[in-house]
Amino acid sequence: MKIFTIVVIYNGLKNDWIKKCFDSVLSSSIKSEIIAIDNNSTDESVSYIESNFPNVHLIKNNVNMGFGGANNQGFKLGLDLKGDYFFLLNQDATVETQTLEVLIHTSNKNPDFFVLSPIHRNGLGNKLDLSFSKSIAPHLCPDFYSDYVLDQQKKDIYEADFICAAGWLLPLKSLQKVGGFSPSFFHYAEDDNYCHRVKYYNGKIGVVPNTFINHDREDRKPSTYDSKLEHEKRQYVLWTSNPLRKISIELLIKQYRNKKVKYLILRDKIEYRKAKEVYNFLRVNEKLINDNYKKSISCKDYEFL
Repeated sequence: MKIFTIVVIYNGLKNDWIKKCFDSVLSSSIKSEIIAIDNNSTDESVSYIESNFPNVHLIKNNVNMGFGGANNQGFKLGLDLKGDYFFLLNQDATVETQTLEVLIHTSNKNPDFFVLSPIHRNGLGNKLDLSFSKSIAPHLCPDFYSDYVLDQQKKDIYEADFICAAGWLLPLKSLQKVGGFSPSFFHYAEDDNYCHRVKYYNGKIGVVPNTFINHDREDRKPSTYDSKLEHEKRQYVLWTSNPLRKISIELLIKQYRNKKVKYLILRDKIEYRKAKEVYNFLRVNEKLINDNYKKSISCKDYEFL
């Protein structure tokens, strides 16, 4: 059994992220080789890895491929090296000694799960990661909170709608069936789209209790992607790229065209500008979105970049 931990690197020397991340993986109770993909870091991440972790499989990009694109490179190398399991881990995250072993044991017992995740804590390990805590809300991950709060017998795995890809175990069948990440998403929402596609293929996403990662991101400054308009655009690409979607991009464009007319008549400048921005964005990207929708239904079109 060959296990590859795939870590996308971008300026990973901050807070000793690379060292902490790699050391935790290499100290695991089950052996895992590391594939690191450097996304054209501007610090000395590449030379640091080459000097301190010479056994790591290192891919050095001359351009930033984004989170999904870089992970696809890691998938491809891992497949070429005959990998059986692929563990995605953020550069600012660490695993516990038993994390990988517990995940793989649980995967073997639950073959209908295509994505398995440990519990995500914050960097200090004294709280749940905020994004993770939202993903395990009762309407998204039944019984998880109740079993913990009421100190009841824990299940081996809890089914969820979505878990952030900061720590994902993917068995080989996931890549064979679902493929890699969609190139529609440079950074953010690629994991949402992957979960949509997992469910399209009747796979499941699950949280494995009593095993953890720590994710050190609480002090991170919001990126330009977090502007309201950019977030909305990304959500529409996500929505319309979803193989389970209930509405066509053509109908959505018509709806926003009508919104533009409505708010123009009402002289609501703010809502008109917003409707116009989204309308123009959808029109420009209509072919791309439709193409990606078709690709979502066939993993063969998501060959690893």
